[in-house]
Amino acid sequence: MQLSPLICVHDVAASSAWYQHLLGCESGHGGSEYERLNANGRLVLQLHQWEVEHQHGPLGDPALRPYGNGVLLWFELDDFDAAVARARELQADVVKEAYFSENRNWECWLRDRDGYTVVLTSPLP
Repeated sequence: MQLSPLICVHDVAASSAWYQHLLGCESGHGGSEYERLNANGRLVLQLHQWEVEHQHGPLGDPALRPYGNGVLLWFELDDFDAAVARARELQADVVKEAYFSENRNWECWLRDRDGYTVVLTSPLP
């Protein structure tokens, strides 16, 4: 089984570029309405334009905030320190600076371009 989260965003191309830079992943689809982001050949995140309904209808209400309330996009990264440096390059909104957690790994909490909470972690022991 593989989890394939999908989030709605206002600008798919800009969010794709942001996540590609932050996570060191690559576009697997491209476009202004929908994107698939891959790392090491595996899907890690899907991005979908808020207003586009396709055949499934609306995926959410962009007027309701905060986006993703109660949902964290949690990324375990082999290159945690480099990812934190990339977050600084992106001038990401840092919620919690990098710290050593009770789980014995490093974490850094951010907000993406649309306000979703993104957690970068080093590999869990």
